Amino acid sequence: MVEKIRKEWFSNVRGDILAGIVVALALIPEAIAFSIIAGVDPMVGLYASFCIAVIIAFVGGRPGMISAATGAMALLMVPLVKEHGLDYLLVATVLTGVIQVLFGIFKVAKVMKFIPRAVMIGFVNALAILIFMAQVPHFIGISNMTYVFVAVTLVIVYILPRFIKIVPAPLIAIVALTAVALYTNFDLRTVGDLGAITRTLPEFFIPNVPFTFETLAIVFPFSFALAIVGLLESLLTASIVDDMTDTESDKNKESRGQGIANIITGFFGGMAGCAMIGQSVINVKSGGRGRLSSLIAGLFLIFLIIVLGDLVVQIPMPVLVGIMIMVSIGTFDWSSFTYLRKAPKTDAAVMLITVGIVVATHDLSKGVIAGVILSAIFFVAKISSLKVRSNYKNSKIIFEVEGQLFFASVEDFLKSFDFSVENKDIIIDFSNAHIWDDSAVGAVDKTVIKYREKNNTVTIIGLDSSSKRILDKLAIYNNVNSKQASH
Repeated sequence: MVEKIRKEWFSNVRGDILAGIVVALALIPEAIAFSIIAGVDPMVGLYASFCIAVIIAFVGGRPGMISAATGAMALLMVPLVKEHGLDYLLVATVLTGVIQVLFGIFKVAKVMKFIPRAVMIGFVNALAILIFMAQVPHFIGISNMTYVFVAVTLVIVYILPRFIKIVPAPLIAIVALTAVALYTNFDLRTVGDLGAITRTLPEFFIPNVPFTFETLAIVFPFSFALAIVGLLESLLTASIVDDMTDTESDKNKESRGQGIANIITGFFGGMAGCAMIGQSVINVKSGGRGRLSSLIAGLFLIFLIIVLGDLVVQIPMPVLVGIMIMVSIGTFDWSSFTYLRKAPKTDAAVMLITVGIVVATHDLSKGVIAGVILSAIFFVAKISSLKVRSNYKNSKIIFEVEGQLFFASVEDFLKSFDFSVENKDIIIDFSNAHIWDDSAVGAVDKTVIKYREKNNTVTIIGLDSSSKRILDKLAIYNNVNSKQASH
């Protein structure tokens, strides 16, 4: 236990502290922007980012991953805030957390194994595109100096690490270029242009709503959607950070941790949040690996708000835009162009459709769910190919079935038999086949009964143990000589 604490908290102190500072600086404009999207005061997003980042450092299942207010969650909140106001949003945030804790208790993270690689690649690439698109309004058509600051930021971020490794390049870019902007009065937009920052700590309070079934009926649909989207984004982000750091994480603990963080956040005036792939990538690339980086990000964020609020609002947006462009470039899986050429066409289609839906809707859950469903359809189509070979020997006919017999292949199975024959000894050999479901049993039933109607005898051989079990349990035909394969 002591060794685990040391490894997760104190094995990379300097890297975690510096990375946390960079993340905190990058969190501010995003938290404000997401608050504006949701239609609430900027402090709602900032308080959420502070609370979630600090809490998740202790209860999350993935060290080094950053959680805060996110755009995907903010989009889902718009109708609730517009129709019922902030208090209902805070109740929805608490309920979102409760649902996520239950998901964690019931080990819902197991569903991650059903997300194909093509969907994962599509998710990552779509997220990279969305991160870049979110930056466009902050630097296109603002001023010529804005382009200069973005370009200089990118140069610093990409070139400086070759010479200076002690301090993260994004932190150097923020400090240096903010100083330049303060002394030159260039025509630049700043963090303060996004919204006002109130220099106060969040306070505990209970949302002012009637605690009735009517309130529950209003917030539950939003809470359930938020819980699903937040968990999906968190677990996918955890998998990406796992790959980046070559480490493992506890996905069920992460689900419970996200839930606990949202429950507490709702009582401190914050909106629901989840893991952020952009900030997590910034953290990892800046040297953050442990839980300390997430804790520092949250604490330094509130320090910036309370103590340095007047200075923070003067940070030039082009600098933060440059850092996020770096994140989008680093997040995009550039090998996916090769993947499109070499992967099966169905996998390539799934990846492109996942990207297209996410980018078009700005909803990660819709793209991922569509990708998973499409992958399942392609998989079913692929394995539903079934062959039945017939071998005639005098009065005996042997049918050798090869493939998977289930709902998608029963039609081909039935078409393979000639039901006009009479007075024959029919043998159906399942040695190279498997019976999966009730539809398959129904097809076997139909085959046996049709042959018996023409005075044929029917024998089924070659059943493996699970196929025999499902036939014995569900089949309606009687007195069939079912024999297990001798192999």
